[in-house]
Amino acid sequence: MAERVSFAPSGFGTIDRRAVLVGRAAELRVLDESLRAVRDDGKARTVTLVGANGIGKTRLARDFLSKQRATEGGAGAPRVFRGSARDQGAAYDVFARVLRARFGIVEGMDAEAAKAQIRSQVAAVLEDRKVGDVCFFLGQLLELEFLDSPLIQAVRSDANQMRLLRQAVIKRFLEADALHIPQAQRDTAPDGDAAVPRAHAKPGVGSPGPIVLVFDDLQYAHDESLDLLGYLIESIDAPLLILCLARPDMTARRDHWPSHGGARHKVIELSPLTDTDSARVMEDLLAPCGEAEGIEELVEGACTLAGGNPALLERMVRIFHDMGVVEVKDEFAEVESWVIHVDKLSEVSLPLTVEDAIQARIAALAPNERDLLERAATMGSVFWLGGLLAIARLDSNAPDVWSRAAVTDETEIRDALKELKERDYILTLPDSTFPDDEEFAFKHNLERETLLKLLPKAQAKRFHKAIADWLSFKAHVRTHEEYMGQLARHQEQAGLVVQAAATYLDAAHLARERYANAKASEYYVKGLGILRDGAEGSTEQQLRALHHYGDVLQVLGKNDEALDAFNEMLVRAYRLNLRSKGGAAHGRIGRMYRDTGRLDDAQVHLDAALALFEDSHDERGIASTVDDIGKLHWLRGDYPKALESTQRSLTMRRKVGDRRSIALSLNNLGLVYQDSGQFKLALDAFEQALRIRREIGDLVGVSISLNNLGTVAQDQRDDQRALTLFLEAHEVAKETGDRNRLALVLTNLGETYNRLGDPAKAIHHLKQAEEIADELGDKMGLAEAVRGLGKAYLAQREYTRARECTARAVEIFREIQSKVQLGVALRSLGEVMAAGSAGGEDLLTARAHLLQSIWIFEEIGNDVELARSCRVYASLLRATSDREADAATLEEADQMARRADEIFARLKISSFGLDADVFFGSR
Repeated sequence: MAERVSFAPSGFGTIDRRAVLVGRAAELRVLDESLRAVRDDGKARTVTLVGANGIGKTRLARDFLSKQRATEGGAGAPRVFRGSARDQGAAYDVFARVLRARFGIVEGMDAEAAKAQIRSQVAAVLEDRKVGDVCFFLGQLLELEFLDSPLIQAVRSDANQMRLLRQAVIKRFLEADALHIPQAQRDTAPDGDAAVPRAHAKPGVGSPGPIVLVFDDLQYAHDESLDLLGYLIESIDAPLLILCLARPDMTARRDHWPSHGGARHKVIELSPLTDTDSARVMEDLLAPCGEAEGIEELVEGACTLAGGNPALLERMVRIFHDMGVVEVKDEFAEVESWVIHVDKLSEVSLPLTVEDAIQARIAALAPNERDLLERAATMGSVFWLGGLLAIARLDSNAPDVWSRAAVTDETEIRDALKELKERDYILTLPDSTFPDDEEFAFKHNLERETLLKLLPKAQAKRFHKAIADWLSFKAHVRTHEEYMGQLARHQEQAGLVVQAAATYLDAAHLARERYANAKASEYYVKGLGILRDGAEGSTEQQLRALHHYGDVLQVLGKNDEALDAFNEMLVRAYRLNLRSKGGAAHGRIGRMYRDTGRLDDAQVHLDAALALFEDSHDERGIASTVDDIGKLHWLRGDYPKALESTQRSLTMRRKVGDRRSIALSLNNLGLVYQDSGQFKLALDAFEQALRIRREIGDLVGVSISLNNLGTVAQDQRDDQRALTLFLEAHEVAKETGDRNRLALVLTNLGETYNRLGDPAKAIHHLKQAEEIADELGDKMGLAEAVRGLGKAYLAQREYTRARECTARAVEIFREIQSKVQLGVALRSLGEVMAAGSAGGEDLLTARAHLLQSIWIFEEIGNDVELARSCRVYASLLRATSDREADAATLEEADQMARRADEIFARLKISSFGLDADVFFGSR
């Protein structure tokens, strides 16, 4: 044996050494440059570190931030708030952990104390401006319940509006926080510096150090968290650095991730260390061995196994220790010294595979240690002392007198956990989820997975039941979706299927109430799936779940699956003759058919819904369905019937007194008046809706009303007023963060500038709308923006671009099966083709597009759009006809014009404002 001594980096005789950071100079340079840019120009930057497990993402971020604190020190040091996502965590768990760090909220803290702490800190940042709204949405992420504000009450029933408001409010708070000078820094600032308003704080003395938000383990983050984080990366405007750490499966799952933030976002893919750097790391890890015999073989074997992964190199040191190849010479010596047992090297087959290494680690466990880790593995990657006790006492009798002196198992488990922690199997988490318990996590998940495979199924089932029983008595489990999901999983794996189904559905309802729709969908699938497999649950429970599940799917854009859920709801309601529930199912199905252009099918289901609601005397159901039927008549162009239904719904809603619903009915009434040419009445309805929405603080509704008032001004050819209204709607949409509405208003602004004779400015706005709609996956909005671009290019006589854009809009409308918009787009394409045609085949193609538009409107019964297409077709025929030789063409043109006039006369509207392309997709 040979030996060499060195000074231990910490403690006495520890085997728990950490790899030095080598081979990351380029990556550190990018991080340095990004933070410097944040300091210099006061703008946000984002760096995403992507790499395999153990490659060094967290270590790189930690060393970078430690260097910054040491370099800057004091007031200029970055304020760092970190959070890690957890496997099977809540929808916003990674944000919750970052925000807990920001507000100093520890796990298990009294809810009222936590809320008071958040409220006071938010007020300090915002100077009491909209503190209630900010606290409400922060509370949603932290699962703390704050009181609603008037704005929240106004939009609470609209999941999409709540999502948009959440994004906007969180963004605003973070921007204000980044500019906020903390009180401690003000107290130490030189005279005069503390008086600088936050909004004008500049880098330098007296200005706050930049905020750094670290989001770790994003491969575990739920889609809701990634959506919110992507929005912040894209839009936040403040001196703030966002560090995102993830394994490659996150960027594979979100392939558009690198595009968030454009040039302000750098993505660094951490590659394995080179052979030279790996050897340098391993030599440092084995430094206490000196230049002993056998060290070269250990270094070479470890480097071959690890493949450039620093964490695997560290683990190899532990394996060598567990296998007796490396031993601490004196655990109590102040100078660290290890020995290599050369005689045991022959027992180690190098290089090991990863599987060999894991098996070697497990083989090194004593029987009681392995049993304990198998029980912990049953709980998950994170586990608690209390759960281990519950499993350990499965077959135990209580002592005659339950006292500390009579109980020894808890001490034994603590001692075993301490030993396992020292040997790098587990680690202690600083803040336990449950305040009366201790929380731990597996250091290496592959070891946990291997332990689970070794556990007999019958024994695992008993363990899951013990864990479920223990969890069900923990505080706050029933009010947190994450804990409810854990409880349901253990109930299911314990064979308690009825309880598991109910718990999954309760977790889904909790997630839905927090507008975490993707997470809610997961839980609904699990709960309903168990019930469909034969578990006996209540019909009321299933009907409620199917109703909410369908709504969630619709918000997520999964229309076919939503239709299946509503049809299943209808079947169950019918079997028990539950008419009101059947009406709700028919109503939802009818809306879906209406919104996808299947108007006849929509009519059948909405009529059925109305009859069922009337039979069950459900006043709210009746009012809602009558309004839906009014919208259906509006789409068909049957404005007298649309007017009758919408007015009836408005009367009923006024009787109920729901101001938000009243504003919605007024808005729909205005649309009917507008399309029937009664612009004065349309203006009155829209202005009433706008007034109510302003009074209740419904900013999203305010943007909609302003936009609709702008479209009326367009119809009246008052393009300057339209421009003023659209610009105001644009500002409100930016304030709410409603990017869908923003794209819509930008489209209207573009079309208005085009009508005002400024196609260049029109193209600028329409391209912005196109980009936003494309990023959001809003195909309807994308198609409308592209169609507007076609018209703007036509105004510039760029016929090829105009044709390409309009043809693309047609294809998108075909894809999403939106018949009304497809008909309008085909009409536009016909006009573009005709304008750029020199006759011949192109002219025939233009006529074909217009005829397709006419046939579509005939099929769906939309008389107004049918009349408009007939009028455009007639104009085309007259403009291209040879009057001497083509009498048949002129006769066809006259027939089409008469048909249009008859429809307009029957519907009592004017053909004034015939340019109907501004209508669809603009409101």
